[in-house]
Amino acid sequence: MAKTSARKLWAMKLAGNLPASSSAQVPQIGRKKIEGIILGIDPSLRGTGLAVLKIQGDRRQLLTSKTVQMKAKATMPQCLAEIYKAVSSMIEDFDVSIVALEQTIYVQNFQTAQILGAARGAAIAAAAVLEKPVFEYPPLRIKQAVVGYGRASKQQVAQTVKQMLVLEEALAFDEADAAGVALCHAFTG
Repeated sequence: MAKTSARKLWAMKLAGNLPASSSAQVPQIGRKKIEGIILGIDPSLRGTGLAVLKIQGDRRQLLTSKTVQMKAKATMPQCLAEIYKAVSSMIEDFDVSIVALEQTIYVQNFQTAQILGAARGAAIAAAAVLEKPVFEYPPLRIKQAVVGYGRASKQQVAQTVKQMLVLEEALAFDEADAAGVALCHAFTG
């Protein structure tokens, strides 16, 4: 039998097309399969994406998603308060057991890094106050887990998430990214 590359096997596994005969080739990473309700977060000061997924075995279901959209004239404290409230509400309304969020990417602008850090902090604080475990993943790892390619575009992530969650329409980019974070945790956490 010809040996299939790890990348192709991973893509087949994510798509649910892994042949039974090749299961021995898939590396086992010695952890329990992640199950439960996961809140994925794509943090941003003016457009934080949130997505709640229910994971049961090989079944993945989108329970809800939204973008915390803030107007340009809203102050930073107002934006952070809205992120905190939205994350808290999602955790409480859907009995979320795990929170997963995207780590800050490398940015050259110090002010941008501070703003992204503040948005992430508001989301993490909401989860911490409600005593939920928080897991963080770099964007490259999220895209690799979901699309199979670390440099995938937002469009590719949205389309892959649509297929994986069997949605009629693709989610908005921020929401698709948040769902991707949750899927990344479910697949690799």
